[in-house]
Amino acid sequence: MTKPLVVSIPHSLGREEAMRRLKTGLSRAASSVPVLSVDEERWEDNRMIFRVRALGQAAAGHVDVAEDHVQVEVVLPWLLQRFAEVAQAAIQNRGKLLLTKKG
Repeated sequence: MTKPLVVSIPHSLGREEAMRRLKTGLSRAASSVPVLSVDEERWEDNRMIFRVRALGQAAAGHVDVAEDHVQVEVVLPWLLQRFAEVAQAAIQNRGKLLLTKKG
């Protein structure tokens, strides 16, 4: 099995506000990336379980929301592993934007 791609994003929002923002974030992110579509997104407590598709390849993972950080873990199929660094940077940047306190 492939080693998952893990990204940790610190925040200062608290768990509830971070979850509120994330509940709309995945679909919005997918709509801004033409090659990405969301196949599944479901919440179990403070964990979002998801399946996405990019370039015809499925990837699955989860997002754990804590008081002070969010951890994203996703297993990429072998074809998408070539883009792991790009995916990691994109997740980090999108996550920071979504979880940054606004004024």
